[in-house]
Amino acid sequence: MAATAALSRLARLGSYGVRRGRGLIFNRIQRRGVAACVDPSIGLTDEQKEFQKVAFDFAANEMAPHMAEWDQNEIFPVETMRKAAQLGFGGIYVRPEVGGSGLSRLDTSIIFEALSTGCTSTTAYISIHNMCAWMIDTFGSNELREKFCPDLCSMEKFASYCLTEPGSGSDAASLLTSAKLQGDHYVLNGSKAFISGGGDTDVYVVMCRTGGKGPKGISCVVVEKGTPGLSFGKKEKKVGWNSQPTRAVIFEDCAVPVTNRLGSEGQGFNIAMKGLNGGRINIASCSLGAAHASVLLARDHISVRKQFGETLSNSQFLQFKLAEMATRLVASRLLVRQAALALQEDRPDAVSLCSMAKLFATDECFSICNQALQMHGGYGYLKDYAVQQFVRDTRVHQILEGTNEVMRMIIARDLLTES
Repeated sequence: MAATAALSRLARLGSYGVRRGRGLIFNRIQRRGVAACVDPSIGLTDEQKEFQKVAFDFAANEMAPHMAEWDQNEIFPVETMRKAAQLGFGGIYVRPEVGGSGLSRLDTSIIFEALSTGCTSTTAYISIHNMCAWMIDTFGSNELREKFCPDLCSMEKFASYCLTEPGSGSDAASLLTSAKLQGDHYVLNGSKAFISGGGDTDVYVVMCRTGGKGPKGISCVVVEKGTPGLSFGKKEKKVGWNSQPTRAVIFEDCAVPVTNRLGSEGQGFNIAMKGLNGGRINIASCSLGAAHASVLLARDHISVRKQFGETLSNSQFLQFKLAEMATRLVASRLLVRQAALALQEDRPDAVSLCSMAKLFATDECFSICNQALQMHGGYGYLKDYAVQQFVRDTRVHQILEGTNEVMRMIIARDLLTES
């Protein structure tokens, strides 16, 4: 069974010990007496609890101690991610025959939530990388799958998803990057904007126009770094997500073999949207991890911080705030996991549920992180305190993988179509 094989892979690095500093607080997420009402392991199978524990341990010991450094110095932690790949996290829902772990969408959500407690920015990139590997595994020929997936699953190579353009964000179907057929190659011209990993990654899953206007004129091709005509813009300076580089990806008479196309001509927009359905669950799961860590950070802070002669935890106002944060966290988690099940089962409500989960979880979890910062007072605004980084890293989740305004449009369209 794929899950059993993946469990064996997850066990390779063994158990992690507790370290001091930033790692300690994140170990508390699964080790300290966390109230049952916010326990992320409630309702999971024994196998899922094993995946979750390995991910929490990895987050606490390999990610959390370095989270601030990666952010401050804008370090893309390649070696740490390769360690994660040794645990099976490089191709979580890619099929085992090409090196993937073959796990479900729910398993994936559980893992990304746990990893995100250690570094949300890095986990978010890993989620994008997983989405690209899945797209190649699902829509690529056997030759493409065998060529790219093993190295992507081991994270010997890294992938980027290229849809957004300077002139087409939410209106993705209006993209202009062209791919003209010349013999057995497509010649690409155009540019992509806000590409996570751009310039540092090796494989680019690119949506380009091979036909007329609209979504049916879009195809999907895989472009390798080093291909003549492929170049990159400057590294963007961002509010958060600083452990992953972001650049424009530029194509100037960039010739790509026709055999690098995923699916058939004109199927690219559909492939892009199928990738994003999972991407929305993934990014919502990253928000869950950040919010969970922030709830615990706020709880611990108000338990020791004294004002007016007593700890802040004695304030009923802050007790109520903490209760509201916990409630919004659990509500978000339940919706995300329900959407993950719907996507795995290919249910007719999957697209709307993925949109609901992304909308609700990213909004609510950002609010939770922001409230946790507020409860820290002035300390929360210092970069010595992890809570501010969770705020900065989760803010963009309301924008990418389809803005939350677009999520509302998708949900409303489904409701009105049914009526």
